[in-house]
Amino acid sequence: MKIENLNGAMLKKALIGAAKLLEDNKEEVNSLNVFPVPDGDTGTNMSLTVNSAVKEGLKQDDESVYKIASATSNGSLMGARGNSGVILSQLFRGFANGLKDVDTVDTRVLANSFKEAANTAYKAVMKPTEGTILTVARECGDYALSICHDEDDILEFLSKVIQKGDEVLEKTPDMLPVLKEAGVVDAGGKGLIYVLKGAYSVLSGKEDLSLLSGEETITKTAPKRDMGDSDIEFGYCTEFIVNTDFTDIDKFRTDLSNDADSLLVVGGEGIIKVHIHTNDPGLVLQKALDLGELSDIKIDNMRYQHEEVLLKSELGDIKEKNKQVKINKKYSFISISVGKGIDSVFKDLNVDIIVSGGQTMNPSTEDILNAIDKTDGEYVFILPNNGNIVLAAEQSKELSSRNVVVVPTKTIPQGISALLAFDEDESAEDNKENMIQAISGVKTGEVTYSVRDTEYNSTKINKDDIIGISEGEIIASGKEINNVANELIDKMIDEDSSLITILYGSDLSKEVAEELSEQLFNQYDDIDIELLYGGQPLYYYIFSLE
Repeated sequence: MKIENLNGAMLKKALIGAAKLLEDNKEEVNSLNVFPVPDGDTGTNMSLTVNSAVKEGLKQDDESVYKIASATSNGSLMGARGNSGVILSQLFRGFANGLKDVDTVDTRVLANSFKEAANTAYKAVMKPTEGTILTVARECGDYALSICHDEDDILEFLSKVIQKGDEVLEKTPDMLPVLKEAGVVDAGGKGLIYVLKGAYSVLSGKEDLSLLSGEETITKTAPKRDMGDSDIEFGYCTEFIVNTDFTDIDKFRTDLSNDADSLLVVGGEGIIKVHIHTNDPGLVLQKALDLGELSDIKIDNMRYQHEEVLLKSELGDIKEKNKQVKINKKYSFISISVGKGIDSVFKDLNVDIIVSGGQTMNPSTEDILNAIDKTDGEYVFILPNNGNIVLAAEQSKELSSRNVVVVPTKTIPQGISALLAFDEDESAEDNKENMIQAISGVKTGEVTYSVRDTEYNSTKINKDDIIGISEGEIIASGKEINNVANELIDKMIDEDSSLITILYGSDLSKEVAEELSEQLFNQYDDIDIELLYGGQPLYYYIFSLE
């Protein structure tokens, strides 16, 4: 079998294969987190981003490869989650740009598109780090250019590029010492290789496309056209997040699957996100309420809105809507949060919109854009409160026509301190500077558990050990939660520390948290101790030292 030119139908098949293989292997990618913490989500973020991309690509009824790739790029842009998802969306964007104004897609065009993809992704990151998905993409692009003139078979060309990508991926630990110490390759790079291998497997006939058509995460949507109500079997597109300790996602998905389609149920401990097309959204919401509290509920009547599509080429509609927002005050605030107690803290600090997400489920670019649309301030401040959400927040800013200010908070304590530093009477620019200054004086500590055996800074850590993390380092470990928490605080504290705020999580009792608070009070009689219920999943404690 030999393919010399790629057409639109082939590209659509390749996209489905890419999404399927990444979905099947997302847990492996998640496990490659440098820290052995339970919230490794690179694979999940990349998979959800690709799924969003593919859905938009499949809507494109024009068989132009460029238009399909462009639609795919737009879908990835809106659906991007986490840093890895945002970078992946930029790869899709660059790839599509490389296909513009070409009539025939051969190996030379593909090579140029691969290189343009890498260039675009590098430009999107302020400080690119080698040994990551960026390196894998760049090396694949360079290699593709070096062989495209001598290789006219697209399948053979892709096979060689993927082999090169695998070789580069295996070298990422030599480029990033933290990868070598953790004994893993770069997670984002691994996810990218699965995307390429999935596309290749379908184009080469190794994967039967008919086996992919039933995937709940890849649902082909009818192209935009005029239609009557009778063409829409299930009229209400319903989306929401369930804040719950319920973990049997497969069972919940099965409960929702009767008399519905386009079902997507994803999540982890603490949060389940649902997308479903149904004729009875009330019944769906009631089933969800049996599991926990609901947030970010969105119900659209598709029989009235069937002509809407969320493509980047039509983002003018979204921007126009932004322009029509009635401004009622000078400042609005959006905060990413996870946990009922933390939500309450942010609401007490006058946050307008709480976007659920964080360790267990990073919000997408579209989620943040929707939150921006709901605010009525002249200036909208966004607090990501997680280093893995900053890029998505910045991407939302670029897509919105509103005056958006992203304060690059990487932890919940930083977000709280930033809000406390805000002054209503100051300008937006001065407030941003003051808030950034405030977060620089905050130390954050977190206590969780290890999901695998590892070695960090010459210390052996066993699976299920309790670990204490601060400023990107594991600095305490042991078998007992409060002992590790105490050790963590002891190593974080310095002569300038005057306040320790303890946010205890949903997996810890108030009594155990009070025991720690009392211990710290007795040890540090010159430091104020504040104990609050955070309700965050996975992390027993989040500490703020100021």
